[in-house]
Amino acid sequence: MTTRHLVDPELVAFLDALPPFGNVIEERRQIRENLAASLPPAEDYARPDVSISTHLVPGRDGAPDIPVILYRPVDAESPLPVFLNIHGGGYVFGTAADTGPGDVRTASELGCLVVSVDYRLAPETPAPGSVEDCYAALEWLYRNGEELGLDRTRFAIGGQSAGGGLAAALALLARDRGEIELCFQLLVYPMLDDRTACLPPEELAGMGEFVWKHADNAEGWRALLGCEPGSDGISPYAAAARASDLSRLPPAYITVGMLDLFLDEDIQYARRLIADGNKVELHVLPGAYHGFELAASARLTRESEAERRAALAKAFRV
Repeated sequence: MTTRHLVDPELVAFLDALPPFGNVIEERRQIRENLAASLPPAEDYARPDVSISTHLVPGRDGAPDIPVILYRPVDAESPLPVFLNIHGGGYVFGTAADTGPGDVRTASELGCLVVSVDYRLAPETPAPGSVEDCYAALEWLYRNGEELGLDRTRFAIGGQSAGGGLAAALALLARDRGEIELCFQLLVYPMLDDRTACLPPEELAGMGEFVWKHADNAEGWRALLGCEPGSDGISPYAAAARASDLSRLPPAYITVGMLDLFLDEDIQYARRLIADGNKVELHVLPGAYHGFELAASARLTRESEAERRAALAKAFRV
């Protein structure tokens, strides 16, 4: 049974214009090229009050340097709060530039430094390479906080889809290493649990019909993990939902569409965070499918982004 009649009317037209992914792994190079070619140039979304610069961050334990893009408000007073934003793409696609338009808006409107990480992609780099790249960027910001004019008490992280999954794993890694304290995690339809890929499609009725589907999910997890999703011994730094202990984590804001493949796993993660003593704000968006924000002009897209930015601003004021 189709769920198309449940899609927000402003989001339906985008579905008709969206080409299918194809085979996530076999066609990944072509898909990566197509996605990169579709990105608007930075000049199209740049603002005069935000500088945009690219830096190389040293990789951890001999890993390659990691490119990061810094969006810095020109006239904001130091020390600045920091938002480390991690792009999505099923762990297989995407670049740091993907989040550019929203990053510029966040830096401008909140007066914070926004940093986007060009982490290594699977399957060329399996877990834990991607989360270690994100940790390296976070560590570089923290260690150079004084030189960069940053407020180490106001470090937030977040991301969309696989980026949200990496942000959740990064929060666990930062907690367990005890080197960096985070004030907030912003998880947008996060890809958290490889075991969702093991469920029979009929158990996912009403979820995952559009954009990122059951087969795509299985391929993305297989690429990241280097084994079958659902296998024993999967690290929580690869799939955050595998963590047995979710205590002592930064406050979380989680948002997911009612038609998203990740709806159940995201709700369950929110429930577990609450049960383990964390502050959580959960939003389930009616009529939204995975990646609905690609329909940039839709009311739901604009409202959701504004609400998330307000939550981040609130976290920075604490």
